[in-house]
Amino acid sequence: MKKKVRFKPLLFLFFLFAIVLIGCGVTWMYLESPVDKNDNEIIEVKVESGTYSSKIGELLKEKGLIRSVLLFKIHLKIDKVDDLKASNYKFTKSMSMQEIIKSLEKGVISNDDAIKMTFKDGERIPSYAKEISDKLEISYDSVIEVMKDKEYMNELIGKYWFLTDKILQDGIYYPLEGYLAPETYYFDPDSNVKTIIERLLDQTEDNLEEYKETMKSDPHYFITMASVAQLEGTNTENRSMIVGIFKNRLAKGMNMGSDVTTYYALQKSMKEDLTAKEIETVNPYNTRGANMIGKMPIGPICNPNMSSIEAAVKPKSSDYLFFVADKYGNIFYTKTNAEHNQKVAEIKAKGDWIFD
Repeated sequence: MKKKVRFKPLLFLFFLFAIVLIGCGVTWMYLESPVDKNDNEIIEVKVESGTYSSKIGELLKEKGLIRSVLLFKIHLKIDKVDDLKASNYKFTKSMSMQEIIKSLEKGVISNDDAIKMTFKDGERIPSYAKEISDKLEISYDSVIEVMKDKEYMNELIGKYWFLTDKILQDGIYYPLEGYLAPETYYFDPDSNVKTIIERLLDQTEDNLEEYKETMKSDPHYFITMASVAQLEGTNTENRSMIVGIFKNRLAKGMNMGSDVTTYYALQKSMKEDLTAKEIETVNPYNTRGANMIGKMPIGPICNPNMSSIEAAVKPKSSDYLFFVADKYGNIFYTKTNAEHNQKVAEIKAKGDWIFD
């Protein structure tokens, strides 16, 4: 008598799951592989400034360079790619999806005459204006004129949610200070000052998207705080601590007491020491001044990176009211003025004072 074979549902489900998994893997590999590995014909793709990643995916699909827009977007998420650079590209159907994404991320372009501009984090508008002036071969003053043009600034305020009327307050040195995203960019040779400004603002908009709900109540506050944290700290952790300390000081009706705001108020290089007279300067940027008790600087003092933005949005709570850094970038936190003065004396005694 033959033994009856029993149906094993768990084993069946296991094999079914394995088949589905293998099928998904094969499909994934197919969709991300070159559309035609033997086709090396150049296909030009122009990515305009401000184009969203989904639109770029659709453009690549229309050109026959990728098979799936959805997988393109999934790859961007998995690889944490959030900056696809605007430019003119030359792709081929023999390129894989990963190769195309890397080119878009790095801004590898087809135009040999493209203009490369690098805007560093922590730098001021004059530095950015000089970079534009040098690369476009136009006068520095003409760049600054565009950056201060009130009519143009109002147009930008209407276009970008994070720009408000606060950038046009009396006493503001440069309306766009703090709002231009530091990065290396590539521009077409026919670009002008406004093209460049708006490309940087487009990048800022992309950068701030994840913090929009928190920042939209007062973006000027967050960008200003981030700009101070940028120059006072060295990484996200200590910048978050510093922002928390500034909040403590403001809540207690104290001056923020930030030297970096004094340097900006005077438009002085931070490589020099400050005199007592300079520290006491009455200026809406100088948080060391007697008139600035409980007040923020009137506006940002540099263009901060994302580490500083995160610190401004997510400050760390503590009981500290003071901090000081040595020449190696080590930061020391204290709760009282006496403790602070003692720590400063210790740093100087060791020869680690920043200006020694």
